[in-house]
Amino acid sequence: MSRKEEIFERLRQAVILGETEECAKAAQDAIDAGIAPMKVIKEGLSKAMEVVGDKFENKEYFLPEMLLSAEAMYAGLELLLPLLKTERAERKEKIVLGVVEGDIHDIGKNIVKAMLTAAGYEVVDLGVDVPASEFIEKASEEEIGVIAMSTMMTPTLVSIKDVEEKLAKKGLKGKVKTIIGGGTVTEQWRSKLGSDAYGKDAVEAVDKVKTLVEEIKEAVKLMERKRKKRGSQAGECR
Repeated sequence: MSRKEEIFERLRQAVILGETEECAKAAQDAIDAGIAPMKVIKEGLSKAMEVVGDKFENKEYFLPEMLLSAEAMYAGLELLLPLLKTERAERKEKIVLGVVEGDIHDIGKNIVKAMLTAAGYEVVDLGVDVPASEFIEKASEEEIGVIAMSTMMTPTLVSIKDVEEKLAKKGLKGKVKTIIGGGTVTEQWRSKLGSDAYGKDAVEAVDKVKTLVEEIKEAVKLMERKRKKRGSQAGECR
């Protein structure tokens, strides 16, 4: 096993086992060894979180194990992310994430954030008790195509509805996709609230976000083709 692969394996095991200090140490060793930070994230941290996600889905891991793994991963990311600014890395898709207004339960949100980060997305975390207007404002500022919202309480489902209505009023519905999740959220609620997707857990949420991002990309390509066609037709009429 090469030195590089040894470090990657240490990173993967540290995240899978939730060993925060070991993950930070392995990340620093990778930096000292001159390994590209993005490579370390993809081959070490991201692959480890895929394993953790599988274990969670197969009920080998539960909430405490997921939290420990997420903490370990962030310990590595804390050292690696600042170095990415000097790399010419590929553009990341951004996701706005937050717990809706009226709710402060953030454990589920934090796990989803960890999984999305590991999947290569740049997550704009708005925290908890987030007003509908803040979701809309941030998504507009950052040119973000996906808003991810969570809640653990039935009364705050109205906050999700508020976001959907504000998106519609601003003409952003469809351009900005929404995904919801949390203890009280169901597929039936998703349909009633008008959201685009529902994730029953962190693993499914990441899969659904990937699908939404691809839908947005395809829609953009379609609009670009239509724009070019109109331009071509206008030129022929002159």
